[in-house]
Amino acid sequence: QVQLVESGGGLVQAGDSLRLSCAASGGTFSSYAMGWFRQPPGKEREFVATITWVPSITYFADSVKGRFVISRDNAKNTVYLQMNSLKPEDTAVYYCAATRSLHSYSDYRQYNYWGQGTQVTVSS
Repeated sequence: QVQLVESGGGLVQAGDSLRLSCAASGGTFSSYAMGWFRQPPGKEREFVATITWVPSITYFADSVKGRFVISRDNAKNTVYLQMNSLKPEDTAVYYCAATRSLHSYSDYRQYNYWGQGTQVTVSS
């Protein structure tokens, strides 16, 4: 059983940067693909970014491509989401997720383990 704990959310202004962290425990971290999803207020959960196991291939939603960077530190069992040039439409609860079976990286149903979420609010 894998446990995921996100941190780093908060209230920022448009144009600012924020880095989210997700610490994993209870499994072999390097064997999991790790994803970030978000759920804006009143909307469905949506894909943000994914990083695979070795080699670490990354995928991004079009809405964040060029602004967000996903990375992982297998020695620390942690995945990061560096968010730059934040926009008000990035406001959401951000969730970290893990899976060993990645047939469709943007489909939240592919992910078996989820964190509790961290709130990111971007003011205009």
